[in-house]
Amino acid sequence: MAERFRTTALMSALLVATALALVAFGFSAIPDTANATTAPRAADRPAAAGQPAPAAHAGHKMAPAVPVPSGDDPDGDGYIPANPPVTGVVPSTEIPPHRYFHEFQANCSVTHTRPDDPIVFPGQPGKSHDHTFMGNRTTDAYSTTASLSGGGTACKAPGDRSAYWMPTLFKGDAAIPPVGPQVIYYKSGVTDYRSVRPFPKGLRYVVGNPMQSADEFRNHPGWVEGWECGNQYNNTEIPASCPTAQDVQLNLRFQAPSCWDGKYLDTPNHQSHMAYPVAQGANQDVCPASHPVALPMIEFKMAWPVNGDMSQVRLASGTGHSFHYDVFNAWDDATLNALVRHCVVGGLQCDARGYDQTHPEAGAALDADYELP
Repeated sequence: MAERFRTTALMSALLVATALALVAFGFSAIPDTANATTAPRAADRPAAAGQPAPAAHAGHKMAPAVPVPSGDDPDGDGYIPANPPVTGVVPSTEIPPHRYFHEFQANCSVTHTRPDDPIVFPGQPGKSHDHTFMGNRTTDAYSTTASLSGGGTACKAPGDRSAYWMPTLFKGDAAIPPVGPQVIYYKSGVTDYRSVRPFPKGLRYVVGNPMQSADEFRNHPGWVEGWECGNQYNNTEIPASCPTAQDVQLNLRFQAPSCWDGKYLDTPNHQSHMAYPVAQGANQDVCPASHPVALPMIEFKMAWPVNGDMSQVRLASGTGHSFHYDVFNAWDDATLNALVRHCVVGGLQCDARGYDQTHPEAGAALDADYELP
């Protein structure tokens, strides 16, 4: 009997220690059942097309177990309605004039790192794993559409006050942030690039899922070329070594969903209001009927200044296949509209000014200071 008591006590202590460790790293030791009663509307919200169902994960739980009110979501139910909603849109199946490019760049530099996430953990500083923030200089756990709109930016275009972030990359215990302006493409994700319209102010979403398996990461609709360095391409995990040449960096490209339901700027899992285009004959990419509004497709093209022995390189969220990122739109409406119309709808390959070197006759959307003329 005494031996059984000691065994039971030991197992209880281990369970408690494990639970405390999980909480310390952002895991919930309790199944997320509370959301079924605190957000009853979730039952009639379909998962985003082409995306696996999100799951809880380290420092980035996709749906808080207990609603947390925030500046943009005062009742804390996770739904932020668009005001006004976009209705009456039918996904375009038309074939436009062929243009190989329909994009512009938002070149934004890293501003800071912090264990905050204003989308997943609004108003809860320090609850997330460490993130590397680009663009808006004020982004933190308390960020709202209004606060970002009033903040400064490290993007070339002063009108881009959006916040972009991803898990911080570490080599051992040292954070390795990307250096200089990073390339954030705004592209057409649908065949009829003429149907793309600007983001609504305050739209936010999470791209990818840190709890995805390696196979899910490789087969994710946002996958482009995986982890790259030197002559290594299409890696699901961060390579164990990279050439030590001066110009060799670790690179990754990953695309976001670009079809919107027109109803919500955010949903409890931070993904269901967005969807990837779907193939529809003749190699067309069309928005699904559930998410009919075509928006720009974001593509992160990140470069970290690290090479050589990569065995100690990891993400704050885990291994390489845990990569994901977040977008919180706070563009000046007129500036974003000008770039989308000139470059995406216009079928051009633009830089951050909205200028296409191969079509100089088209001019630029912005002036030499990256502002509206």
